[in-house]
Amino acid sequence: QMQLAESGGGLVQAGGSLRLSCAASGRTSSTYAMGWFRRAPGKEREFVGGISWGGGTTVYADSVKGRFTISRDNAKNTGYLQMNSLKPEDTAVYYCAAKLGRLGSPREYDYWGQGTQVTVSS
Repeated sequence: QMQLAESGGGLVQAGGSLRLSCAASGRTSSTYAMGWFRRAPGKEREFVGGISWGGGTTVYADSVKGRFTISRDNAKNTGYLQMNSLKPEDTAVYYCAAKLGRLGSPREYDYWGQGTQVTVSS
């Protein structure tokens, strides 16, 4: 089993920045990909992006490409989501997730955090 805990959410004005962190514990001796998802009020969960175990491969949703950056520090078992140029439509609960092995499909994530609220005011 793996446990994930997000932090760093909050309220920010449009155009501002936030960095979310995702601390992993438990089964961290295995290689695992990390992903970020979000759910806005009244909408389905959306894949934001993901990063491979070594960090050499990242993928992003078109809606955040060029504004968000995913990284990780395996020595700390922590992943990050740097969000710049935030827009009101980025308001959502953000979740980190993990899957053992390769980056793969957004549908393959097995472990989930509890989520952290990000609110972008106009």
